[in-house]
Amino acid sequence: MAGKGLGLAVLLLLAARGAGEPRGCEAVRKVFQLRQLGPLRGLPHSPRAGVDLQVCTSKNPTCCNKKMEERYQTAAKQDIQQVLQTSSATLKFLISRNAAAFQETFETVIRLAENYTSTLFCNAYRNMAAEAATRIQEFFTDVGLFIFGTDISTEEFVNRFFDNLFPVVYNHIINPGQTDVSLEYAECLRMARRDIRPFGNIPKKVIGQMGRSLLPSRTFLQALNLGIEVINTTDHLHFSKDCSRALLRMQYCPHCQGLTLSKPCMGYCLNVIRGCLAYMAEVDLHWQAYIQSLEELSSAMRGTYDIEHVLLNFHSVVNDALIQARVHGPELSEQVNKVCGPPVRKTAQSPSCSFDQNKDNEGLKMFSRDSEETLANRRKEFISHLRLYRAFYGGLADQLCGNELAAADGLPCWNGEDVVRSYTLRVVGSGIKAQFGNPEVKVKGTDPVINQIIDKLKHIIQLLQSKSFPKYYNWDLRQTGSGGSVGEEISGDCDDEDGCGGSGIGEVKRVMKITDSLLLPLPGTGKMTFCSP
Repeated sequence: MAGKGLGLAVLLLLAARGAGEPRGCEAVRKVFQLRQLGPLRGLPHSPRAGVDLQVCTSKNPTCCNKKMEERYQTAAKQDIQQVLQTSSATLKFLISRNAAAFQETFETVIRLAENYTSTLFCNAYRNMAAEAATRIQEFFTDVGLFIFGTDISTEEFVNRFFDNLFPVVYNHIINPGQTDVSLEYAECLRMARRDIRPFGNIPKKVIGQMGRSLLPSRTFLQALNLGIEVINTTDHLHFSKDCSRALLRMQYCPHCQGLTLSKPCMGYCLNVIRGCLAYMAEVDLHWQAYIQSLEELSSAMRGTYDIEHVLLNFHSVVNDALIQARVHGPELSEQVNKVCGPPVRKTAQSPSCSFDQNKDNEGLKMFSRDSEETLANRRKEFISHLRLYRAFYGGLADQLCGNELAAADGLPCWNGEDVVRSYTLRVVGSGIKAQFGNPEVKVKGTDPVINQIIDKLKHIIQLLQSKSFPKYYNWDLRQTGSGGSVGEEISGDCDDEDGCGGSGIGEVKRVMKITDSLLLPLPGTGKMTFCSP
């Protein structure tokens, strides 16, 4: 430690004087070694003519040779990459952490909704619970696949659920018998469900609810993953040859003159960094629109557009469908006889409820609908933090020079050739067009990698602003409740007075009114109930 302190003291003394012929190269060699830029063998011990240098040229003797200049060139690019990654680290962590948290919460909500639906059958329709279990599991598997990006249709998997449920409902509610209907007869029922319409308009309404709630959540998650991709792309930006030479001149050419602690003038730094990040600055407007679109969609994902509200009340919708089939049982039985003939039954009876009471319990114990960790609250908190980074790409060059790279105002600084009191050349703005006349870096054309990421941002912004999504400023629309007979007016969040999707089973936001017989947290209470097979 003592040796290192002595070395720094020497460097400070060397930095105190202006440019010119270095008195010796020992301090330069020391910094080269401390930075681990390469072996000291072959490095000058005293100033020499720099005829072999391409960038760090000087009329005075220099402490650099071609080998050092090449090492400095590599170090300059690595330094700027490191500074870029450090500056974006907090933003990247914010998005990646929340992307993982949202995915985990979605998975929890899906498992909880599946358990609620299984509980409904286990307690209210025990004799058909075992047959319904497979249909329920398949349905919520499809829900998860859709949310996490699989190219499947909500209409398709909702219809498939009700198609597969109809033979079970017919066998146990509409026309119950001592044994189950045959496989061939069950297939006929499944194929005829959409024409017979045993559940009325409920499947159609479920299709609407699932589309309205799942698609925004799916797109929201896709947008977060794209945000991570944008940052990863800009963190590993490819620098042009002219930019690389400018970075070398700004950061390491002073070393060749013995000025190992000098920093670039602010204006000089801005010209170099704005030139090097000109392509990246083109991301700025699209990044701002991306965050704005995320914010607007997040604000609007409430009521029937809220995945929690829809999924955690799916059991209520299913109960309404079963009640409708029971009420219209005689008429439905006649229609079935016309299409499929009289029921053909098997010799064996299907098993009763065999619901696994331990399924997912540990992962669901801590989940509470009324806790501070609801999806809506998590989204709101995330957006409030993300909003602070709206101008991240537009102000990145200024941030890097102001916080990391440039000398403080009023101090002597490096202008690319000498240590001066201030930088006197014109300072350009940000972006490709502003680089015309940049005295430090020549910027030509566009960067295909940046263009590609901009195209992806444009696409996700279009998805976030889709007409099929809600608008945060327009909530005077009416949706139909889960039962098909109860109208609900969406005005922000659905509360007790709204009567959202009323059902005999009860709304999640009130209390889930199912008999206490399943190891499952009741919504809003965190209490566990038990289901015995």
